[in-house]
Amino acid sequence: MHIDTGDTAWVLISAALVFLMTPALALFYGGMVRSKNVLATIMQSFFILAMVSVEFVLIGYTMAFGNDVNGLIGDLSKLGLAGVGLNILDGATIPELAFVAFQCMFAALTPALITGAFAERMRFGGFALLMLLWAILLYNPMAHWVWGGGFLAKLGALDFAGGLVIHILSGVSGLTICLLLGKRHGYGKRAMVPHNLPMTVLGAALLWFGWFGFNAGSALGANDLAANAFVVTQAAAAAGVLGWVIPEWMRSGKPTILGAVSGSIAGLVAITPAAGFVEPLPAIIIGIIGGAVCYGAVAVLKEKMGYDDSLDAFGIHGIGGTWGSVATGLWATTAVNADGANGLFYGETDLLTAQIISVVVAYALAIGGSYVLYKIVDSLTALRADEGEESAGLDIVEHGERGYAVSVLTGAPSNNYWGFAPNPSRGNNFPCTPQ
Repeated sequence: MHIDTGDTAWVLISAALVFLMTPALALFYGGMVRSKNVLATIMQSFFILAMVSVEFVLIGYTMAFGNDVNGLIGDLSKLGLAGVGLNILDGATIPELAFVAFQCMFAALTPALITGAFAERMRFGGFALLMLLWAILLYNPMAHWVWGGGFLAKLGALDFAGGLVIHILSGVSGLTICLLLGKRHGYGKRAMVPHNLPMTVLGAALLWFGWFGFNAGSALGANDLAANAFVVTQAAAAAGVLGWVIPEWMRSGKPTILGAVSGSIAGLVAITPAAGFVEPLPAIIIGIIGGAVCYGAVAVLKEKMGYDDSLDAFGIHGIGGTWGSVATGLWATTAVNADGANGLFYGETDLLTAQIISVVVAYALAIGGSYVLYKIVDSLTALRADEGEESAGLDIVEHGERGYAVSVLTGAPSNNYWGFAPNPSRGNNFPCTPQ
């Protein structure tokens, strides 16, 4: 193999696109919280981007992609990227450093997704320690199990760009942590709705844009597989919008922009594990079902179960990633990727079995690992903001800053925020009262 400049350029551009997704997520999440928590929410994603990038270069890459040790973890042969240099990546036509750059952006984005589950109620110091330990002890092993030659890869599991490694792991971890933290004060009694929907729409649009690098870049070359991943990504995202908005419209009588952008993310999540293995028509089916099941999880399941997944990290990423991983076992075909496998609808059952086992493993790691890490960190430093801190807002309490000089609605100081109208997309039908 030799280094191909076109493939290298595409992977580096894709890495830059995936980098953009974490600041985009910050805007997406930032617009959905109350104005007194907008900076704290954005800071969480931005800080993770920096912290995990350092961690990944120092130890994360070798844990995920070092030489396999008993199917469980990579060895320390590439600690601090030792020996990586300008070597050609095995089985590819790009420098290994280009692959490092690409995977670094994945590693940074994943814990940032979790923050949507516990938005508006976690102190920053404990948050930083919890997310660092989560990246080292949960993300890195899971990445190795699936992408680094670990036991799930040997089982035959397929995850083209992160349904198992990124979306299930982050979404289920988010649910676990939000249950341990408890609900926000006043949840279910006062409206806690987006303070800046245009910010959220901008974040979603940038996420959609970056997702082309996320999925098509995972082909690790400018080739036919990347083209397929690009097209099915667009098809599934668009179908996800329809899958969310139509049942929302039927149920509440109003199609919302928050529902539309949420549906696009649900479709993108659902197609992520399958993007390099399925054809365009199944991608539309995967996307539209993904939008519908994620809407059901957010607007129905969360309301009935009563948990406070603030920005629906589990409802979109956990549920969407689960559906997408199972759907890969249904519609994957070697006609798209000869290195993949045929799914149930192409006459084989082994892949679907491997996908279901892998989903169970991902859930077990996310629940068990997050529970243990939460308890350890909470014993060292209190993770939960108290009622007074939560009432004042984490922007002031944790960072000494305000996102806005005055409230966007009342002209009063921004910590006296009044809610907008209820939004049926997220099952929030509580009357608007002062926050």
